[in-house]
Amino acid sequence: MLVTSLHTIALFFANVDQAAHSRRRTDSDHRLADDDCCKQGWFCCSFDRQLNPVHDGGTSTFVRPICTRELMLKSLFALSVACIVSTSFVAADGPANTLTDEEKAAGWMLLFDGTSTDQWRNYQKEGISDGWKVADGVLTRAAKGAGDIITRQKFGSFEIVLDYRISKGGNSGLMYHVTEDGKTPWQTGPETQIQDNVDGHDPQKAGWLYQFYPAEKDATRPAGEWNTLRVLITPERCVHTMNGEKYVEYVKGSDDWNAKLAASKFSKFPQFGVATTGHICLQDHGNEVSFRNIKIREFK
Repeated sequence: MLVTSLHTIALFFANVDQAAHSRRRTDSDHRLADDDCCKQGWFCCSFDRQLNPVHDGGTSTFVRPICTRELMLKSLFALSVACIVSTSFVAADGPANTLTDEEKAAGWMLLFDGTSTDQWRNYQKEGISDGWKVADGVLTRAAKGAGDIITRQKFGSFEIVLDYRISKGGNSGLMYHVTEDGKTPWQTGPETQIQDNVDGHDPQKAGWLYQFYPAEKDATRPAGEWNTLRVLITPERCVHTMNGEKYVEYVKGSDDWNAKLAASKFSKFPQFGVATTGHICLQDHGNEVSFRNIKIREFK
């Protein structure tokens, strides 16, 4: 909101400044050059003498006053631009794996604080394997046999947001409403695909609900760069967003959902998508993938 307002103000001042000083004057009337500004209570502090091409191919000299009004407008314009740039840097350089006071008040909680995996465990196990590493505030599936990990806590209606960085050609996934009734998490929990959309081999692209709802756009950044995935899950509506771009919207358990389920590979698993509460899962698909800023809030 602040950036938008400052940008609007800056454009307004720039347009006013340009319109106010668009009329050019020749040497013959330079003595009147400051009349317009001075009559309005502004005084000219210097003059800018320039050559002005004329229609017959020659040139004439015009005098352009630089007045306090213009200086003020230009200063405000520069200040607005500076505020926009500084605000952007603050947003981009804010500390990772933390919550603002506003987020805390809105009910957000961290699922990863940048140092500990205490809120996670391997699927159907009590602890977490050494294949998952924490370094520099980042949680990484770094080694073979790391295994899928799930939250210790279960969630029903919620909104989750996280940053992920996938390796070249890599594949992973974010699942929800996972129960431990199947051999693997994906036999019960719907999956939001995570992969390198350029060199990955799966036709299901990052941000899609796997084999259910594809997106008509690709807002992902290249492998090795951070992407922000946001998933909203409620009984009324579910929404996937990638890097601020809305991807898909659906209703879990609707007639449309059930039709897509019947046509998918998940139809052979009777517990798939049935649970309305369950674990969040980060998938080990055999490739390196990193996560940070994992935040969630529940809706009661």
